[in-house]
Amino acid sequence: MSGCDDQDCFLNPLRERQRGTLQIVLGINAVLFFVIVVAALYGNSSALLADSLDNLGDALTYGLSLFAVSRGPVVKAKVALFKGWLILLAAFAIVAQIVYRFAADLSPPSFEVMGIFSLLGLTANSICLFLLWRHRSEDVNMSSVWECSRNDIATNISVFVGAGAVWLTSSGWPDTVVALGVVLLLIRSALRVIASANAEINSAT
Repeated sequence: MSGCDDQDCFLNPLRERQRGTLQIVLGINAVLFFVIVVAALYGNSSALLADSLDNLGDALTYGLSLFAVSRGPVVKAKVALFKGWLILLAAFAIVAQIVYRFAADLSPPSFEVMGIFSLLGLTANSICLFLLWRHRSEDVNMSSVWECSRNDIATNISVFVGAGAVWLTSSGWPDTVVALGVVLLLIRSALRVIASANAEINSAT
């Protein structure tokens, strides 16, 4: 006897692969958050801070996804729903930071810091995206993880473009515009994850 039925023989290796991938991308995003948040504060950049909060949200997301790997569809959907609300919370945190920048009348950000650390983030997140590619359609849990990783690439590229615009204009406006763009991206992503998770929950009940 094989010791497992056909479904278990298929699911167990799948869950182990998912778990291994999530552990790697969790570690990458946790380190990236600490590095980029320091750079954002040093460089006075709202866009880079938005990027760092995105990485923090991803690290929390991957941790929750690890918890959900071996759970049933309803639990996975509820975890995905919680992740959607986390993404939305990150968007509101970025808005609060932008408001603070205007109230404090801070000087323009360092385009050098923005450029260097956005490229660092792009490299790290490209690795995460590559690792998550094969898992993107496996279930709602991994689909929401893939959504987060894809957002990261767009965010990193936006921050890099914003750095160039800050350099050209000697103004902080491009940094703010990029940060607001990240907010819109996060809100759009959060609503999609929440809708998908709710649909999964409704279909299972």
